[in-house]
Amino acid sequence: MQVEIDEKSGFCFGVVRAISEAEKALEAGGTVYSLGDIVHNRMEVQRLEEAGLKTITHAEMEQLGGARLFIRAHGEPPTTYERARNLKIDVIDATCPVVARLQRRVVEAYEKMAPIGGQVVILGKRGHAEVVGLTGQVGDRALVIEGEQDLAQIDFTRPIYLLSQTTQSIALFNRLGEEIMSRAEHPDEVIIADTICRQVSGREQHLTEFARRFDRVIFVCGRKSSNGKVLYEVCRRANPLTYNVEEAKELDSSWLEGATSVGICGATSTPKWLMEQVAEKIKLINQNLK
Repeated sequence: MQVEIDEKSGFCFGVVRAISEAEKALEAGGTVYSLGDIVHNRMEVQRLEEAGLKTITHAEMEQLGGARLFIRAHGEPPTTYERARNLKIDVIDATCPVVARLQRRVVEAYEKMAPIGGQVVILGKRGHAEVVGLTGQVGDRALVIEGEQDLAQIDFTRPIYLLSQTTQSIALFNRLGEEIMSRAEHPDEVIIADTICRQVSGREQHLTEFARRFDRVIFVCGRKSSNGKVLYEVCRRANPLTYNVEEAKELDSSWLEGATSVGICGATSTPKWLMEQVAEKIKLINQNLK
């Protein structure tokens, strides 16, 4: 059986940078507190927790006076940094540079729209850490839409500035942008800014081609990964015999029966070492199937 790991799958630049910063802080000694899961992958979180990283919630910040608080790649709203200063917490800021740039863009969009009665609209997943950080840049005075069903929130008689969470689908963003333009009373007052990270979005076409090459595809990602859900569906559309696992022990030998080739891929939050574990388990299952 041919077993191949997709070389372009795995951590994106922002996640690699965040984990590297966390490892450096941990090597310096002592506990580091991460505000939320450092990455949406349970196995990688467990690995870092064993090295001394502790995951906490915003509510637990009050107990951290003088401690080190890690801001993950998703970023945070300004209120989090203000609370940390007031509590004398030492912040390690690992916000992805692409996300940080988008945060500034949201502020610029709001400053442009506010004087003319316009609206800032963000395509993103409500409650997602990145989106919370984005809307928080402008005191939550931005609309969040997840799909066409949410367009009713928008007042199409007023100016509109559309942006996107960095990990959203380009196809969905373009579709919604066209729909907004068609519904707008004054299309010349609509600004559409594609702020999707190309390191992430470029994987959709690549994974479509990758998934078609194999009899079976195993997509590895954490249950909490928003990007993982999107990319898994991309693979499944390209190859209906695509299966999703969070770790190697979830593999079902029946999935591999009759297969001569298996492709392994994952989300931007999936570590390479985890995909390698899945590959080894597949090879072991294949030996037992013979």
